[in-house]
Amino acid sequence: MKKSGRLLTLAIVFLTCMAFGVSAQAEQTKLTMYYPVAVGGPLTKIVDSMIADFEKANPDIDVAAIYAGNYNDARIKALAALKSGKPAQLSVMFSIDIYDLIEQDAIVPFEEFAETDEDRAWLKSFYPALMENGMTMGKTWGIPFQRSTIVMYYNKDMFREAGLDPEKPPQTWEELATMGKKLTTKDRWGAMIPSTGYPYWMFGALCKQNGEVLMDGDGKRTFFNKKGVVEALTFWNDLSAKHGVMPKGAIEWSTLRQNFLEGKTAIMWHSTGNLTTVKKKAKFDFGVAMLPASKMRGTPTGGGNFYIFKRTKPEERKAAMRLIKFMTSPERSAEWSMKTGYIGISAAAYKTAALEKYITDFPPAKVARDQLQYATAELSTFQTGRVRKLLDDAIQAALTGKKTPEKALGDAQKSAERILKPYR
Repeated sequence: MKKSGRLLTLAIVFLTCMAFGVSAQAEQTKLTMYYPVAVGGPLTKIVDSMIADFEKANPDIDVAAIYAGNYNDARIKALAALKSGKPAQLSVMFSIDIYDLIEQDAIVPFEEFAETDEDRAWLKSFYPALMENGMTMGKTWGIPFQRSTIVMYYNKDMFREAGLDPEKPPQTWEELATMGKKLTTKDRWGAMIPSTGYPYWMFGALCKQNGEVLMDGDGKRTFFNKKGVVEALTFWNDLSAKHGVMPKGAIEWSTLRQNFLEGKTAIMWHSTGNLTTVKKKAKFDFGVAMLPASKMRGTPTGGGNFYIFKRTKPEERKAAMRLIKFMTSPERSAEWSMKTGYIGISAAAYKTAALEKYITDFPPAKVARDQLQYATAELSTFQTGRVRKLLDDAIQAALTGKKTPEKALGDAQKSAERILKPYR
């Protein structure tokens, strides 16, 4: 009897534990997050590792990350999931998608579930320049994560070979042209600025350097035909047509990094998100510098923000908020910056012991952060995709000689006016 009593007790304990386990599993909040990774490999591994750490610290939340190609792919797939009845709860998407997402009533502002003073302080903890593409209408719609600026990578060995000081990269447009001529040989170009992929982004840098921005702060007007904007495109074209330091025609975004690593160009303008890869793969002494100035220094910010979708349950929003706060914490932001080259998104990230030591040992890692003081928002308007294509096409037309910069930008402005006028 005693033995059977013990067995009965054990059975009851076992069944109780099973019941609690099933109950705990049933109460677990499940999140689906779309994440843009144009190529697989290290980035996916880093994100997976961060999610695993989050789940370990938050066993009541299960996160499924769906890697969806580039930013456009991530937006298309996430919005398709919303329409199909199998929505995701959150996604990292282009920071410039903000107006399209608002217009489609797809996202919610973070103020709706920032419930505590700590939450509200967290919303204000990020670099203001990074928030320009995350805030509008007085509300916060996107939280920065995979964020970047354009920086200038240069081959110090080639500078030495050309008789230039490797610690003094070009500081002005004039110096970019004159140094570029000295760096250009029959086997390499002095400089390359990519004109495919994200030409509007590179152009935003040139415009800011010439004292101009491409749009207003509420996404309803563009300034493509302003004199300083036309001058910026003229200079970009002159680098090849007049100064001969850059190849004519299209320069591919996707292959430029490899061209730089293979010594086909002495200078490239590219995302700081390439920094860690260049650091690992460059077989030469390289430097990283802020972009050169015309009237001032300047770059647009770039990259992706976290968004929370509107079709989410209250408990899912709370869980998504916990995940985003975890991923954007100073420690995780520092880790992300060191492993990828993207910007630490808050001043607190750069005060962590790990990132402080990293930038002391590897000073190029602080260039993008320091350049934020000269940064402006990336081109973002209502009907962003259509407006951006107008500008991309205008840039291509000018750089390939099909139109003058003035004509190309004038035509783009007229078309943008027709698209945006209803929103005013």
